[in-house]
Amino acid sequence: MKYAFLLLLFTITSGFAQTDEEAIILLLEKESSAWRSGDLETHASCWSIQPYSRIFVSMADGNSMDVPPAMMINPPEHLVGKGGTSKNSNYKMNISGNHAWVTHDEESTNTEGITNYTYEMRILEKIDGSWKLVGQSIHPRKTE
Repeated sequence: MKYAFLLLLFTITSGFAQTDEEAIILLLEKESSAWRSGDLETHASCWSIQPYSRIFVSMADGNSMDVPPAMMINPPEHLVGKGGTSKNSNYKMNISGNHAWVTHDEESTNTEGITNYTYEMRILEKIDGSWKLVGQSIHPRKTE
């Protein structure tokens, strides 16, 4: 009887276990949403800045920026969103132990209704059992 109960408990709880892929997608959705809404505390909680962290952003005019990684934790107020929405899609990922890289498309719309489209590559590590962003590369894309 004791073993039957343990087997039943394991079966029920294993149905609720979150895969690494699901945890990563939830983290990326949370990070995107927090940036758009200006929720700096939540946004910072998605990151773990490491000595090798790098944030590289391509601009629509062909220029690029090598953003100091510390800005993911403590960005200037004028850079973060003041509302709007974001939607990530087309996730592709490689997870190897406590390391992962993910690519996805993002569609973000600001409060004035202007929509930007990007390709994003995110680098993650599992730190103390939780996935955290440690780097990213963002590039504009056209929808036509």
